[in-house]
Amino acid sequence: MFAIIETGGKQYRAEPGAKLRVEKLEAEAGQTVEFDALLLGGEKTVVGNPTVPGAKVVAEVVGHGKGRKILVMKFKAKVQYRRKRGHRQPYTEIVVKEIRA
Repeated sequence: MFAIIETGGKQYRAEPGAKLRVEKLEAEAGQTVEFDALLLGGEKTVVGNPTVPGAKVVAEVVGHGKGRKILVMKFKAKVQYRRKRGHRQPYTEIVVKEIRA
């Protein structure tokens, strides 16, 4: 059985035991978080409108971190204009414990 969840404006496929890196959540390591399920899949697929009533995905927060550095360059020819910036997106790593249907 799997579920589709949405957090941070992105959708993820969650299965029990799966490790996911989602957008940063305001939760400490070791806490449990619940997400509403947009879709339940498996033997029978149930599509929510917008969520499946009574379906929740329970996950435990493992930790927080920052992703790989992304370089952003600006350049204009003939005028000596160059700008270089780096960015590291924060994330929260979670482990899916169960899917309640």
